[in-house]
Amino acid sequence: MRCNIICGGPAGQGPNFLARIISQGLVKEGYFVFCSREYESRIRGGHNYNTITFSDKPINSNASEIDILVTLDNLSLEFHKTRLNKNSIVLKEEQENISFAGRVFKLLEIDFSILDNELKKYGNYKENIEEAKKGYAKETRKLSLRKPTSKNKNYFMSGSEAVALGACKSGMEFYYSYPMTPATAVLFELAQKESMFNYKTIELESEIASINAAVGSAITGAKAMVGTAGGGFDLMTETLSMIGMAEIPLVIYLAQRTGPGTGAATLTSQADLHAARHSGHGEFPRVVVAPGDPKEAIEKISELFYLTQKYRIAGILLSDKHLAESFYCFDERPKIITSKKSIRQGERFSSYMSDNQKSSTQEPKIIEKISEEKINKSKFLAKESDKFETFKIHGKKDSKNIIVGWGSTKGAILDAIAGLDCKFLQVLYIEPLSQKIKSELSKAKNIILVENNSTSQLSEVLAEKTGVIIEEKNKILKYDGYPFMSDILVSEIKKRLK
Repeated sequence: MRCNIICGGPAGQGPNFLARIISQGLVKEGYFVFCSREYESRIRGGHNYNTITFSDKPINSNASEIDILVTLDNLSLEFHKTRLNKNSIVLKEEQENISFAGRVFKLLEIDFSILDNELKKYGNYKENIEEAKKGYAKETRKLSLRKPTSKNKNYFMSGSEAVALGACKSGMEFYYSYPMTPATAVLFELAQKESMFNYKTIELESEIASINAAVGSAITGAKAMVGTAGGGFDLMTETLSMIGMAEIPLVIYLAQRTGPGTGAATLTSQADLHAARHSGHGEFPRVVVAPGDPKEAIEKISELFYLTQKYRIAGILLSDKHLAESFYCFDERPKIITSKKSIRQGERFSSYMSDNQKSSTQEPKIIEKISEEKINKSKFLAKESDKFETFKIHGKKDSKNIIVGWGSTKGAILDAIAGLDCKFLQVLYIEPLSQKIKSELSKAKNIILVENNSTSQLSEVLAEKTGVIIEEKNKILKYDGYPFMSDILVSEIKKRLK
């Protein structure tokens, strides 16, 4: 059983709040839930919508057809009508968004007490509960869907909430940022959690100021982190290069959106992979990790704090709008590793090629030695990172058909390959890239790539690092600003398996 609900309406009318209430109620009922958000770059008006997909089995993505359409305005119906089918239910003509929550709960035969408990967590309880009761009483239809057998869902969170939680649990002491979608949610989340953990959240006037302030904290020995999106990351790259020279540990959260330039600021993309790997002049080691869901985001950010502190390098957590803004269910507790601080009080740092006294030098032997030390550090980093999960294999482990992907495409790929004769190789560590991946790819009869960009950037990394070339006909690329739908993706995969 799988059901798709869309809650659509103008910004300011509460489509996000409505979707959150419905999603949390479904989780409490025991369903697996995945909820994504799409919104315009405006405070009021326009068309925003949340897509809630739930099932009695694990679910990681949305599908294209709509089972229930909740419309807070006429534009929502007009926008989504092509995705409706003869069995779709359209809910409209309510004055308050919470009335719709009551109607949806009644449709799905979820006890009203669950909705009541969810509404108690938020303000305006008296008004909201009255509207919810009206909606619950008004709806007479029932979908009679298969009920879940277990109600043990320990976690329901967004990618942004996971990044913030992972940073807190990893002992972060300072977070610096200038607001830029889709990284802003982490800034807000951390600001709200300050009283629960021992750290400071600081919003500065620009991305340049943010990363340099973070460097200032890091050289005092503090665990520092900075967050931004693609355009802001561009401004940080000079300091990133300085970090490489001075050997300063810093974690960078890079949430991708559609570019270039301002592009489509509230849509998703996976087009900054090369920027994360190659930004900054000169040659210096770094680590780039791309989680595919909130649990991995928590775990990988703790690994980044460990590796950046041990090797005194920059570590980039590469996410995107789809992962950052979507909500996922998972049961298993994330694993957090502890990391020791590597900088001693009173150490001197320099952005120059320097001798032992940190005085700048042009002595060839010293410059050569420093360069070789950075090369050796890259080798040690590659060996150390292999202690962690640098990639995962999902699906039929003995299949000769491999789907390759990274980051937020994980969810749609997992749902798409269910029942197919193929396995999914999910790349987690993009830099350094594990050489074990070459061995996995060499076993394949067919290699199919899935990416949210137009230039198949991961395939270029694989070609560079492993020598494996993925055929153009086997590349499934989406670059319209929106994530993959699992039902559409499965048809694309089947075409390439023939």
